[in-house]
Amino acid sequence: MSILGLKKKQPKTFKVKVITMDAEMEFSCEVKWKGKDLFDLVCRTVGLRETWFFGLRYTVKDTYAWLKLDKRVLDQEVPKDSPITFHFLAKFFPEKVEEELVQEITQHLFFLQVKKQILEEEILCSPEASVLLASYAVQAKYGDYDPNFHKPGFLAQDELLPKRVLMQYQMTADMWEEKITAWYAEHRGIARDEAEMEYLKIAQDLEMYGVSYFAITQNKRDTDLLLGVDAQGLHIYSPNSKLNPNKSFPWSGIRNISYSEKEFTIKPLDKKKDVFKFYSSQLRVNKLILQLCIGNHDLFMRRRKVDSIEVQQMKAQAKEEKARKKMERQILAREKQMREEAERAKEEMERRLFQLQDEARLANEALLRSEETADLLAEKAQIAEEEAKLLAHKAAEAEQERQRLEVTALKTKEEKRLMEQKMREAEQLAVKLVEQSERRLKEADHLKQDLTEAKDAERRAKQKLLEITKTTYPLIAAYSAPPAPPPEASNFSYDSTSMRLDFKDPDMKRLSMEIERERLEYMEKSKHLQDQLKELKSEIESLKLEEQQQQAGLFHSDPRGYHPEPHYVPHSNRNSAYMSQMAFYEEV
Repeated sequence: MSILGLKKKQPKTFKVKVITMDAEMEFSCEVKWKGKDLFDLVCRTVGLRETWFFGLRYTVKDTYAWLKLDKRVLDQEVPKDSPITFHFLAKFFPEKVEEELVQEITQHLFFLQVKKQILEEEILCSPEASVLLASYAVQAKYGDYDPNFHKPGFLAQDELLPKRVLMQYQMTADMWEEKITAWYAEHRGIARDEAEMEYLKIAQDLEMYGVSYFAITQNKRDTDLLLGVDAQGLHIYSPNSKLNPNKSFPWSGIRNISYSEKEFTIKPLDKKKDVFKFYSSQLRVNKLILQLCIGNHDLFMRRRKVDSIEVQQMKAQAKEEKARKKMERQILAREKQMREEAERAKEEMERRLFQLQDEARLANEALLRSEETADLLAEKAQIAEEEAKLLAHKAAEAEQERQRLEVTALKTKEEKRLMEQKMREAEQLAVKLVEQSERRLKEADHLKQDLTEAKDAERRAKQKLLEITKTTYPLIAAYSAPPAPPPEASNFSYDSTSMRLDFKDPDMKRLSMEIERERLEYMEKSKHLQDQLKELKSEIESLKLEEQQQQAGLFHSDPRGYHPEPHYVPHSNRNSAYMSQMAFYEEV
């Protein structure tokens, strides 16, 4: 074997990894491939036809570069890694996205790249515009807003606003989500490609949209400036302000652009204007600036010409595709609406079915309750009929009892009349007794007075008799042999053989006898009156007992609560009259 055969064989292919905005792809490329071969492969894989906006970017040292299409891939300053990493990005930006971006995939790739640049603050945006852009991004991702599906917190994992905007206001994530959702709900009915196009239409009006910035110096005294390259032309900025350029060179006013090593020259179309020169720190940066200037200028001139056949075909196809998709969306929306209406009708029918089932169940329950109620009512009717018969029987008995009570009431009324008559007679008798008592009291007072006067007369007579005795005693003693005993204090008599002296007054005896006789008569009358009062009291008690028994009999015999009104004097009145009479008789 020869020495040459021992040499290691050179590989015929190399691996490449291409990172797009939403995917990663790996390819095996031939060593002899140029940049255009790899770029066309990626565009075919992605399905992109508007290739003039894009390029393959790679990192080299402390900057980046775009893969040149006319040179071999491995002959350029690409990384020596395996696989070699490229980023498929938009290299040039359109002036009017709605007119220039034809394919939907082109719009989608621009949308993703611009959205990333806004979130990473490569393109500055106001808070209001950021919220509006975020609402279109949510519409493109989630479709129409549905409050039943999109609950609070459904945007918690999505990055929608730049950190600078979040730090600018003291608002919570829920408050930002509420603001975004309010705008998001207004975009109902917008398709994904339409939402992305609305996003780009708002973004293209931002000052930093589509601008590539490079650090330059204007002269050898190192006056720091920024050069901006975009679809409109070249712009010179102060280092601290990327929004408002100090000087601008539109593509239509530039005659020539050239560089020599680190010096870059811009010659205006108007020869009266001064040539603008600036310096960059690296030759590689000058090449990149020149490459971007040539590409943007070519697109600027191309926009002002009639579209090529290819572009016209693409626009026609895109128009047809948009019309077809619009029709499909309309059909889909109509079908969706019909499906929603059908679902609502189904839900309504199910709800109505459930309602009818509930009504049927309630009707069955009501029927069962009605049957039970009918049975119960029949039983109650039977019981009521029996009770009616019983009540009729009791009513007949009550009627008989009523008639008996009427007769009894008549008897009671007659007895009451007799009792009242007896009571009146008793009252009259009591009045007569009171009058007699008063008269007797007056007579007793007179008798007491006469008795007192009689006692006084007796005392005076005894005194007079004693005086007479004292005067006559010596005379009598002279004619009698034995002396007589001395006279008593209460009674004095003089006995002799043929003569007896009695000094009592016959009026006094007669008066005492009359007093004794009247006392006995009064006692007999009082006893007779007490007997009459006891008899009247017993009659009243017996009448009261009979009335109570009659009331009790009426209460138990009448189930309907029939209580005839008794025809007698109330118990309280009889008691009060009786007690007043008894008090009077006791006093007597």
